Amino acid sequence: MRVEKIMIDEILVQVERLTRCYGDTRVVDGVSFSLFRGQILGFLGPNGAGKSTTLRMLAGVLAPDAGRIMIGGVDLLDQPAQAKQSLGYLPEQPPLYGELTVDEQLYYSARLHGLSRAASHRAVTRIKQRCGLTEVSRRLIGHLSKGYHQRVGIAQAVLHDPSVIVLDEPTVGLDPIQSREIRELIRELSQERGVILSSHLLTEVQALCTDVQMMRAGRLVYAGSLTDLECQRSICLRIGLKKPPPLARLKQLPGVDQVDELGNGYFRLHHAADTAPTKLLIEQASGWELQELTPECASLEQIFVELILKTDIK
Repeated sequence: MRVEKIMIDEILVQVERLTRCYGDTRVVDGVSFSLFRGQILGFLGPNGAGKSTTLRMLAGVLAPDAGRIMIGGVDLLDQPAQAKQSLGYLPEQPPLYGELTVDEQLYYSARLHGLSRAASHRAVTRIKQRCGLTEVSRRLIGHLSKGYHQRVGIAQAVLHDPSVIVLDEPTVGLDPIQSREIRELIRELSQERGVILSSHLLTEVQALCTDVQMMRAGRLVYAGSLTDLECQRSICLRIGLKKPPPLARLKQLPGVDQVDELGNGYFRLHHAADTAPTKLLIEQASGWELQELTPECASLEQIFVELILKTDIK
């Protein structure tokens, strides 16, 4: 697994038993996780699951009722100013001023991050080039497209070169081309940093993230590699047989729930996630002249529905 391959000194964020209540309701209930350099960690969950509340606590704009947040080895609650030097945060609504130009917004943000005048100039020049903003640097924020709004929002979040970037719905409201451009930018930024990304778009998470966490009712119901999740949730086997047996024989294989006949000797065997009849097929299919045996994994949407709707929360 990925955790075993990364040295402990590359942990960028360590969250332990994070809890937040609103009245008698626990919106976030004992959430713990880690973020490593190079990871793009996707946060998934239905509305009200506690994702945005968790990200706001991580960004230091909302205090937890209990728990601990370490960013770059610094306790966010004990030393907030020092911890936030390693953090860039883009909320769902970017904190931008429509009456400012892109340059004015970025210089203002740089000074808020504590950069000197000379350092601000270098940082703004660098980040405009990296985020594709050089050509619109003198345009008013209020006159920019939604895609450029998001680019400026990301730029102001990473001006001070943080090691951790927290993005809440970074592509919401964008058209497919704009979304693709923002995803490419996030992927590029993650090569040197760790990224936490909250999104309702499952296709975006599947295309962009290396790891995923799913929340329900304030708790994590899954945390791990996206690849491991997809492989563990294989629900079908596509097989090709040169001399196939009767359909009823395939339906009798242990663990097989349903068989779809695809034609030309090809079949799809549906099975439970933990009962793939792969070994049995290989052992018994010599007389059937097995030509293909391909696992077909569940889509992220299927996995999401299974974990979110069918997982018991005690």
